[in-house]
Amino acid sequence: MKLPAKAPEKKELPAQPTTPQADTVQETVIQKTNKPLSRPGGSLGFSINSFLNKEEKEVVEETVMVKTEKLPQNHFTETDLQAEWILMLKQLQRKDGFIFNAVKTFKLVKEEENKIKVLYPSDSAKVEFDKISGEFFNHFRSKVHNHAIVVEYQRDVENLKIEVVTKRKIFEKFIEKNPLLKDLDDLMKFDLT
Repeated sequence: MKLPAKAPEKKELPAQPTTPQADTVQETVIQKTNKPLSRPGGSLGFSINSFLNKEEKEVVEETVMVKTEKLPQNHFTETDLQAEWILMLKQLQRKDGFIFNAVKTFKLVKEEENKIKVLYPSDSAKVEFDKISGEFFNHFRSKVHNHAIVVEYQRDVENLKIEVVTKRKIFEKFIEKNPLLKDLDDLMKFDLT
């Protein structure tokens, strides 16, 4: 049997005189390792506990009263409103296509002398409209010289819904105009899927 060989003992080296450069290098290494390697603790995103323990906050709406007694209140027509809206949509189409696609289905209707009703299809589209509404209505008020205009919003899903038009629906509309097409369809058995 062989016994394992002993590891040679380490001899101590004589201490070398330290130079100022060695101390500074050692200090910088210490300074670099003393800094934390990650961000300080804190919430970085969604927390389930905070969501479950979240208290419902009551939304308080602020109304700003502006005296319109001394401001002009000239008459404007529905055509003035529609012309400015179309102009705004054209400018928006060139400038920001995303907002344009969100608000192109909005309908603006003059209800009373100083009241405009905005019909919008969805809440997400209204959020995009809110980004441009201030600019649009301020421009419109100054153009028609009527600063007493009140804007009212109403969600109108049914009238503003974009309908998907299929070949069958188009053909049925043609049948309403020309009933002989129905006989032709019966005879030829068109594939309108």
